[in-house]
Amino acid sequence: MNFDHTEDRRMLSDMLKRFGAEQYGFAVRDRIARSPQGYSPEFWQRYAELGAVAALFGEEDGGLGGSGFDIAVVFEALGRALVVEPFLDALIAGDAIAAAGTPAQKAVLAELQAGAAIVSLAHAEAQAGDELAHVETRARPDGDGWRLDGSKAVVANAEHAGLFVVSARTAGGDADPDGISLFLVPARTPGLRVQGYPLIDGGRAGDLALSGVRVGAEALLGRPGAGHAVLERSVGKGLLALCAEAVGAMDAARDATLEYLQTRKQFGVPIGRFQALQHRMADVLLEIEQARSAVINAAAQLGHADRATRERALSAAKHTIGRVGTRVAEECIQLHGGIGMTWELPLAHYAKRLVMIDHQLGDEDHHLARFIALAPQE
Repeated sequence: MNFDHTEDRRMLSDMLKRFGAEQYGFAVRDRIARSPQGYSPEFWQRYAELGAVAALFGEEDGGLGGSGFDIAVVFEALGRALVVEPFLDALIAGDAIAAAGTPAQKAVLAELQAGAAIVSLAHAEAQAGDELAHVETRARPDGDGWRLDGSKAVVANAEHAGLFVVSARTAGGDADPDGISLFLVPARTPGLRVQGYPLIDGGRAGDLALSGVRVGAEALLGRPGAGHAVLERSVGKGLLALCAEAVGAMDAARDATLEYLQTRKQFGVPIGRFQALQHRMADVLLEIEQARSAVINAAAQLGHADRATRERALSAAKHTIGRVGTRVAEECIQLHGGIGMTWELPLAHYAKRLVMIDHQLGDEDHHLARFIALAPQE
């Protein structure tokens, strides 16, 4: 199988990496990440103008790509620059709309790809852990529409999203895959309250409280009770995106550490000449390449017709990224010594982001168990 990127993908990758290095330096990123908004509308639109958002969607939805390798190229470049703009939810929520939406519902995709809208996924709940099928929020028929009651946790950019893709149960028990429905809920809908807060690795999120939120019949996304399959497909793309972002962050941490080893001196020589540190750095490089291989495999399998094959590749990549990302973060900080822990050094922020990626959309333990559960039964 040929894993070389097409010329278009290579050009997109080079352009995004160059833009991140020249326009989105650490000082700019740190200011944006700590700002009250938690992202920059200006940079969100500028990235969209470069085609970074459109590359996440297929041509049938007005995009420029949409394949696993397109997603990986974009998010690897974003990871190198520690970009905090709302790309992940644009991908997950946008893909759910593209997969199950009506033509009228899909109209928002053009705004999303132009950087003129923010759409967030409101699915996670406080009691759900990492289980995708655990949904306690309820949706009941109400006249010719629906009434939603419940709560959602850690919704990215909740304070600034104009539209939410909300999961709610229309049938079954709290942990049943069947009976989950998806709804498009505008942010200003009466009964919807948002409480925002900063995230530890930059940016902002919020908790949603839905009390008697009434939406029309046109708000239902796809068929009633069939939302789990849509969520699994869209969250799968999010898993690949996170893994690719982590590889980009690991590459940046590696480069910073190599530069430090070549310039920091002890006993009159660069510390990179010490054999013990060379061995540790070599181990880091090997681990990063293993993580990259897992991402390549997941990108290749993203469109596989067999669900188990696709989901096992995604869980294998997420497990690998969780393990390797934590080790790379720890080793790079230790190779820097005490300065590696300082807030002013970009490395500390890369390390924090790598650790937090492990906890998004299921940590390494969750995905190891999922990988085993999806194994073929003999």
